[in-house]
Amino acid sequence: MLTNADFLALEGTAGNFTATINLRPRYIDADACTACGLCTQYCPKHHVDPYNEGLAITRPIHIDYAQAVPATYYIDPSSCLFLQHETCQICVPVCQSHAINFKQQPEERKLHVGAVILSPGFGKIDPKTLAKFSYGKHPDVVTAFEFERMTTASGPFQGEVKCFSDGRHPKRMAFIQCVGSRDIGCNNGYCSSVCCMYAIKEALVTKEHDPEVDITIYYMDIRTQGKDFDAARERAEAIGIKFVRAKVADVTPWENRLQLTYATLDGQHKFEPFDLVVLSVGLESPKDAQKIADITKIGLNKYDFCATNGFNPLQTSQEGIVVAGAFQGPKDIPESVTQSSAAASLTAATLKKVRGKGVELKTYPEEQKVAEDDEARIGVFVCHCGINISSVVDVAAVANYAGDMKNVTYYTENLYSCSQDAQEVIKKKIKEHKLNRVVIAACSPRTHEPLFQETLRDAGLNRNLFEMVNIRDQCSWVHAGEPELATVKSKDLVRMAVSKARHIQALPEQTVPVTPKALVVGAGVAGMTAALNLAEQGFASVLIEKGESIGGNLKNLHHTLAGDEVQSHLKTLVDKVKQSKNIDVICNAELVQTAGFIGNFASVIASGSGKDKTEQTVDHGVIIVATGGREHRPDKYLLGKSKKVVTQQELEKQLAGKAKTRAPGSIVMIQCAGSRGDDLNYCSKVCCNHALKNILKVKEINPDSQIIVLYRDMRTYGFAEDAYTEARKMGVVFIPYEVDRKPEVTQKGAKVQVRFFDSIMQEEVTMSPDLVALSVGIVPDDTDTLSKLLKLPVTANKFFLEAHVKLRPVELSVSGVYVCGLAHGPKPVDETIVQAQAAAAKAAIPLVKGYVKVDPIVSSVQQDKCIGCGLCVSLCPYGAIVMQKVDGKRKAETVSASCKACGICAAHCPTFAISMGGFTNEQLISQIEAFGATGDR
Repeated sequence: MLTNADFLALEGTAGNFTATINLRPRYIDADACTACGLCTQYCPKHHVDPYNEGLAITRPIHIDYAQAVPATYYIDPSSCLFLQHETCQICVPVCQSHAINFKQQPEERKLHVGAVILSPGFGKIDPKTLAKFSYGKHPDVVTAFEFERMTTASGPFQGEVKCFSDGRHPKRMAFIQCVGSRDIGCNNGYCSSVCCMYAIKEALVTKEHDPEVDITIYYMDIRTQGKDFDAARERAEAIGIKFVRAKVADVTPWENRLQLTYATLDGQHKFEPFDLVVLSVGLESPKDAQKIADITKIGLNKYDFCATNGFNPLQTSQEGIVVAGAFQGPKDIPESVTQSSAAASLTAATLKKVRGKGVELKTYPEEQKVAEDDEARIGVFVCHCGINISSVVDVAAVANYAGDMKNVTYYTENLYSCSQDAQEVIKKKIKEHKLNRVVIAACSPRTHEPLFQETLRDAGLNRNLFEMVNIRDQCSWVHAGEPELATVKSKDLVRMAVSKARHIQALPEQTVPVTPKALVVGAGVAGMTAALNLAEQGFASVLIEKGESIGGNLKNLHHTLAGDEVQSHLKTLVDKVKQSKNIDVICNAELVQTAGFIGNFASVIASGSGKDKTEQTVDHGVIIVATGGREHRPDKYLLGKSKKVVTQQELEKQLAGKAKTRAPGSIVMIQCAGSRGDDLNYCSKVCCNHALKNILKVKEINPDSQIIVLYRDMRTYGFAEDAYTEARKMGVVFIPYEVDRKPEVTQKGAKVQVRFFDSIMQEEVTMSPDLVALSVGIVPDDTDTLSKLLKLPVTANKFFLEAHVKLRPVELSVSGVYVCGLAHGPKPVDETIVQAQAAAAKAAIPLVKGYVKVDPIVSSVQQDKCIGCGLCVSLCPYGAIVMQKVDGKRKAETVSASCKACGICAAHCPTFAISMGGFTNEQLISQIEAFGATGDR
């Protein structure tokens, strides 16, 4: 990783690029710096800190933020007195590690690479655009990025929400949406996609800080179109956050407060006073986008984001150069993470001939031997987690409490235990105090346990000599209003963890070989894309499809919102799949049985029908679930009862035909038909775009067609906003409706009538259009059966539940099983393709390695206690226990690689012959006893 680097030039072609990089001097040797902070304490110069969004001042010598990588200081040359005026240098004698080096010079490097991934992120909205809201004129008008820093523990106010004008806590706050987005005045006609969700998140965080604060969010459309995102808005409304559909004209100082002027849909002009106003600013293209384009010769769109094709969303106009993240278009963290994996899979295919070359394998120090009878030397590290924990729990008191416990050799507290500098401290203290057990009280083991276990390995300890206490989720979050009791509970949990740590032992690591083949379930665009990507990386796959032919829902689409022909692309995709030597396609097939574990699955596939039905067993190392979804058909609005009422998919098929009357003279479209709290509780993400796609096609065929769209929120996120704007310019009328006043469709003779309340005219309207088009949602395709077969969890809406929404968006809870497409959640074709590429990237990791490590926390059978009853075999949901003959007697034995450490076998064994690694009876009993021994807390 190269930091402080500038991209200067790129020469060559795919597979053989030469990139020129300029490394700017840090003036501090990162290897020598111990991050003690003495240099910055003595530095006399102050300047505005850009990483606190201009909210605070800092010194030229600083770390960007608490969790920066690398977590070492550097000197900002633009504000350093010596580098600007050749005076000072007080930092040089102060630095005890002699890390400061003003002789460092810029260094130009040539990097020989086979592929390039562009991920420069996004830029910021020009402050001039914000002037009408008094930004820069009144200190209590801030951007959402500034407000985010304000609520962060490492920010200027250590997490407190304050007014900048006088330091008071605001009693009334306003969030103004679509600032610098959906605004042709500043040439940002697009929607930034993330602003509604981050405003809701920040409002919820503010309510956690101060439940009494009055918060109003002013919006045009609430675009919470992501998976389960609507639940966030519902949660916000439930705790009193108000949502007002309005256009804010300006923000002006009023007495010692701020006054908002806004107009509502019914034409009313209103004025409201607030203490603090937060501007939900959009995402710009990066400021050096044009420079990057000049260097790489890639194309940009009209907003200076990277131009890509809808069927190859990450491929730039130059072969061998792909894009990921916000430079491809505004997007949130889960989609950015997904794109990063997808970009890796594309480049992996390009570089497959040199796979394994130039790779440096990480090495670890020799593991310290810890015998059962060795005295436990326990280190306890209690984390502030910014303010997530310390705003409620008295972290210092918890750490001091731990220090008085038996066998605790060292104890301390950290601001962020997961930061790079904290990891180095933990390693240092393990060695310094000869620790042989580590307890960390912090956040969720689900996300951070692997990080801390890796830290133990770096320090020479077995990674299982570790216990983690979740005092964030289980204490500070759930007991936010009871800080004293939350602190007491934290002490209880730490005491129990220390007691268990006295008994934990090192567990052996195991590896098993991987069968270099994938099973892909579902042959729609997601499944075909995943199989093709694996094939391009050199791996075989079996692609099974329950239908008679491959293609999935793509067979029902004819063109994209951008105007691309779908069927021609589908034919190309199908031909590639059929011609690939690495893909075995089985149609009219279903998965009926799966056994095994990551790297070594064996699946039974049934194909054919009737007497011709056959079964075959396939050995494979990974599984990609791409079972798709289907159109929801609600029993509403006369759908299926009148030929004049169709779904958007049916209208698209009609428009693709040749009939002269295929584009009716009048159409009423009803959005969210059966969705968002009706039959379905969620937004299906594609419906608004699908409606606009058909609108533009209707207008292309019949420019005189009169179209009215009845909607709740038009969710044309990203660059789809341009189509929304174009439709309005064409005369299409968009009228919002509220959930308690939904449109009604009735039959009157040969006609259908649509009755709705016009919120602009404030009156009921009845129309008799030629056609009613319903924007219906998407439902998953038979996830119940597959979830039981593969032991996969699903959401309340029956979509497969990813392992972690942000960190592992295409992985499932069962190791070696991945998900993509509509089986994960509703999404458009381009996002489905990217997710399939990401799933292929994750699936390829064990295939490339050729082996997988088995988690040592598995069950083990003491065969001298086993009576051979077989109860454990019948109960194990993963088939991880088998019966073997030992000296002529039946004995249970664990297949370690299949075990998921659920503990069912250990809990039911009548002779206590089974124990779990890391959860032995001795360890659990010690925790229970420690819970009862409250002591002085």
